[in-house]
Amino acid sequence: MNKQQVRDRIVEIGIVPVVRASSSAEALLAAEAVCAGGIPIVEITMTVPGAVEVIRQLQKSALENILIGAGTVLDAETARRCVDAGAEFLVSPGLNIATVEFAVREGRLMLAGALTPTEVMMAWNAGADFVKIFPCGNVGGAKYIKALKGPFPQIPLVPTGGVNLSTAGEFIEAGASALGVGGELVEAEALKSGKAEVIAENARKFLSVVQQTRSRMNSANVAVSFSR
Repeated sequence: MNKQQVRDRIVEIGIVPVVRASSSAEALLAAEAVCAGGIPIVEITMTVPGAVEVIRQLQKSALENILIGAGTVLDAETARRCVDAGAEFLVSPGLNIATVEFAVREGRLMLAGALTPTEVMMAWNAGADFVKIFPCGNVGGAKYIKALKGPFPQIPLVPTGGVNLSTAGEFIEAGASALGVGGELVEAEALKSGKAEVIAENARKFLSVVQQTRSRMNSANVAVSFSR
């Protein structure tokens, strides 16, 4: 996929499953499970043992049309290793300009981490494709995303932290382009016990919330346009 196709896939699906696992085997199980649940996207964080090799294995796997990203990328050197392994997008928890600039040079999609308005502007101006707002739940959740969209309507925001089945719809309504979801989707206990079906069902539920919320918003927009 080229960068535009990667961007379109993330926006279309609206969910980026964040995989934090205690082993490579668990991470691979998680990737297979979210795909089975209808989300062909996975972010393998660098906190997973052997994370770069997991990315490499996923690229060679038979999982159809899976979009593989690297998460918790803290510097450009790590970004390089992930891209060499086949990562199609990069995600950072905070703003590292060198990493964003690397992604721009390599033509890879970048979700740069930020929290404050100043960081959001810096990430966007540096060339980030999405700005990941983390930890969003700790600073107001959906209300914070809505507040940021006021001055930054043109910047696609991806809240991470505090996103669960109860709040997912609120984040979409607030203007989030997609949602980063970790343990609420890829449950640690399910990974440890090998219960891929639990993760797959979580994926289906999150996907349903996003689709239903967007459908409701589109219907409301149509109604408003007709009323005018």
